[in-house]
Amino acid sequence: MTRVLITRPSPEAERWGERLRAQHIDAVALPLLSITAVRDPALQSALTDARARLKNFHALMFVSGNAAAEFLAEGLSLPLSLTEPDHLPRFWSPGPGTARALVQAGVPASLIDGPAPDSSQFDSESLWLAVAPQIGPGKRVLIVRGANAAQTKGGNGRDWLAAQIAAAGGETEFVAAYERTGSRLDADAKDLAARAALDGTVWFFSSSEAIQNLARELPQTSWDKACALVTHPRISEAARAAGFGNVSECRPTLQDVTASIKSLV
Repeated sequence: MTRVLITRPSPEAERWGERLRAQHIDAVALPLLSITAVRDPALQSALTDARARLKNFHALMFVSGNAAAEFLAEGLSLPLSLTEPDHLPRFWSPGPGTARALVQAGVPASLIDGPAPDSSQFDSESLWLAVAPQIGPGKRVLIVRGANAAQTKGGNGRDWLAAQIAAAGGETEFVAAYERTGSRLDADAKDLAARAALDGTVWFFSSSEAIQNLARELPQTSWDKACALVTHPRISEAARAAGFGNVSECRPTLQDVTASIKSLV
């Protein structure tokens, strides 16, 4: 049975591994990114301030499930806010994983907007197709995202979406809810990765940064015989740039990932 390495951060990698093993796939977690709460005092202050001003925004856009979980980790009183329905923001999700994280954090499904379930992609572009009619002059959107360890300016990512909102007359504000760093691989993990570059293992990537960190951790490794399964064209570009010789794409749902893995092996 061909092995699949799940490179998402912990504990997501372990959860994905369990789900795939339930589908009779030999899945092993090899997290290539680490997620923590923001540690920089300036980012912490900005996050606290944003949480206190939810009524100022028409919508809150979360770039990922991690963004949703960390932003709402302080137990925001969403049920109490339901007594003032006119002041509730919409919750924008680029895909089903983020939507699930919002629901798990206590956000009513009726407040969540995102791409159609049968969308060919789950990303900012697909999200914008669903939410563009909401935006006009005076509409403010808070984009909740991650920060690199050295970043103190509100995070990175989703600038394209901000440009679309601005073109429609709206305004955006950014806040970093979590910090993302490359995972350091120990000797056993490096040995596993080196063997997986040659033995037909399928690498499952949902982030370009995971690929970049893998290249940093194993700079002398050739990936021309390795197989990557990715969830977005931009991640495909990163995999090919890193030297992966076989790159396939699929939607980031369990059903699509499972079917794609089985088709590759």
